[in-house]
Amino acid sequence: MSGLEQFAGEFLDVCVNISLALLTVAFFLTVVRIIKGPTLPDRVVALDMLVALGIGFIAAIGIQTDYYLYVDIAIALGLVGFLATVAFARFVLNRGLAKDATIVEEVKQSIADREAGR
Repeated sequence: MSGLEQFAGEFLDVCVNISLALLTVAFFLTVVRIIKGPTLPDRVVALDMLVALGIGFIAAIGIQTDYYLYVDIAIALGLVGFLATVAFARFVLNRGLAKDATIVEEVKQSIADREAGR
């Protein structure tokens, strides 16, 4: 193995480890957003981000282990995540159309915050 191939392998290992570290930080920040909210649409977007982070983890681990079947798993997770996001969006829309008291309060609070400059 030449020096260039050895460098490329070590560089790939370092890049995968850095990407896993960044994905871990993003995962914890996303979990905080899911817990704190403040509104239901924020939580839905955070859940969609969680699916994207899961795909990133699967891809990075697939590269690290040289087992490329993980790519198929990541594609399937992406499709399921997309369908879940659409379902959540329809749920939020139907809550708003039904004049649910909680969503009406959230909208009023959001408008008041925007007017107050927050």
